Amino acid sequence: MKSEDTPFEGGPLDGRVLPVLLGPTGHPPKLYKVPVPDDDGGPPTVLVYVRNPAGQSGRVGLTRRWKYVHSPGGRPSSGVKWPWSKPDPAPEPDATPGMDRTE
Repeated sequence: MKSEDTPFEGGPLDGRVLPVLLGPTGHPPKLYKVPVPDDDGGPPTVLVYVRNPAGQSGRVGLTRRWKYVHSPGGRPSSGVKWPWSKPDPAPEPDATPGMDRTE
């Protein structure tokens, strides 16, 4: 598998450059999670780094290099609400006009 040396910004890994495995598209993963063991033997703390472009290259504006930026609160919300991720709304009662005839 291919890997790419990727810089990290913020958090405990600030200033480090680590090799990160690339996916089938040639990009590193959007999230990089680092488990840090607890000194007291408790559950490990997970540090979350989010992939950001390190700069633009070429005239088209495609990104070739990436960097990871520390996200202290975990994964930030993208603000995008996809229609297939919402539950289906409850069906409304059949209110067809003219159907309430009394004979």
